[in-house]
Amino acid sequence: MTPVPRPPGWEILTSDVGLETLRWIAGEGTHDRSSAQLNAELRRRGFPPDQVAALLTQSELRTKAATKFGDLAPELLLTQAGLEQATRHRVAAHHAQRFITTGSTRVADLGCGIGAESMALLAAGISPAPVEINPLTAEFAQHNLGVVAKRHHAATPTVRIGDAEQLGPGDADGVFLDPARRTAGHSDTRRVASPDDYSPSLTFAFDLSRSRATGIKLGPGFDRELIPSHAEAQWVSVDGQVVEMALWCGAAARAGITRSALVFRGATEQHELSAPQDSDDVDVRGLGEFLYEPDGAVIRARLIGELAARLDAGMVSDSIAYLTSDRLVETPFAQSFRIVESLPAREKDLRRALAARDIGTLEIKKRGADVDPAQLRKRLKLQGSKHATLFLTRVAGKHTALLTERCTGA
Repeated sequence: MTPVPRPPGWEILTSDVGLETLRWIAGEGTHDRSSAQLNAELRRRGFPPDQVAALLTQSELRTKAATKFGDLAPELLLTQAGLEQATRHRVAAHHAQRFITTGSTRVADLGCGIGAESMALLAAGISPAPVEINPLTAEFAQHNLGVVAKRHHAATPTVRIGDAEQLGPGDADGVFLDPARRTAGHSDTRRVASPDDYSPSLTFAFDLSRSRATGIKLGPGFDRELIPSHAEAQWVSVDGQVVEMALWCGAAARAGITRSALVFRGATEQHELSAPQDSDDVDVRGLGEFLYEPDGAVIRARLIGELAARLDAGMVSDSIAYLTSDRLVETPFAQSFRIVESLPAREKDLRRALAARDIGTLEIKKRGADVDPAQLRKRLKLQGSKHATLFLTRVAGKHTALLTERCTGA
C-alpha cells in the first residue's frame, strides 16, 4: 500500500495553534455563527484557505466521532477513512478484555489507523505496539494515544510508521489486526472487491494467528469459507446494527466455542450467545401468538436454532430468519412482536385493510418478499391515527402480511 500524501493545510492540526483553534471552534467558535461566518472569522485570524478547510473538516469529524468515542471525541485527531474504519470504543474495550484473559502484556496493533484499538488496550493496562503505514494517520494516532495516556497516567506508546507485514509484531505476545477493507485515502472509502486486497493481507494475519494470541477484525459479511478452522468467529452488533466479525485465535480463542453472537445494547448491556458450531435450523411450525426477529449477529453467526431452543420457537418458513412461538420470552437476542392478524398480501387489498384499522404510522419489515418498504409505505398513503409493525414474509412458503405490535420489556 502506497502512503497517501498529506492533504494541503492539514499540518496545522497537530500544532499548538491548530489544537487551540479546534477547542475554540468547539466552544464559542460556533456560537451564533453560520458556517460562512466561522470561515470568515478563521480567515480574519490569518489562516489560509487550506488550513481553514482542514480545521472545519476536523471539527465536523469530531462531532461525528462522538457516537464511537464518547467524551474522547473532542480531543482526538481524525481522518474520514480512519473514523469510518475505527472500532467503537465499547467494542474495542471488549477486544482489550479478550487479551487480558490471555495474560498478554504487550499487543501489537498492526495497521492501527487512528489508534482506536491501541487506545482501548492502553486504557485496559496493556502496552500497545501500534504500527501504521500512512504518516499522517500515524501522526494522528500518536496524538490520540497521548490523550488517552494522559487520562490514565501512562506512558505514551510510539507509533511505528511502516508496512505491518514488514515490521511485524516484534516482541509482542499478542496481535490485533484490522485489515483495511477500503481504498486508501481520507475521503474515498470505496470498499475493496476481494479479500486478497486486504492490508495487511489475510495470509499474513492467519499465519500470525497460529503462534500468538490473535484478534482479527473483519466485516460482518466476510466469506465464511475463509474462516480458519482454528479460529473462534464472533459477530458483534451494537444497538441492532451488526458492526463486525472478529476472529480470535491461539490463547484468545475459547475452548469449545467456534461461533458466537455478541450483542451490545444501550450504554451498559452486553449479552452473548455461543455454540461449538453453526446450529441447525429448527422445524417450521404454524404461526403462534408471537413473532421474533433475531438480532443480525445471531443470524450471521448461524445460531438461529440455538436461539429458537431458548424461545421454544419454530421457523415461520424454510430459510426465513423469523421465529414464532406461543409464549413470550424475554431475550436480548431478538425483537419480539405480538401477531395481531394476517392481512392480504396484495397491495391494493393491504391498503384497504390498513385504512380500515386506522393505521397511519407503519414500520415495515421484510424477509423473503421482493418489495422496497420505503416505496411501499408511500404508495399505501396511510392517514390513520394508530401505529403498527407490518411483516412481509413467507409463512409455510406462502407470501403473507402480518400485522403486529411490539412487545415492551421483552
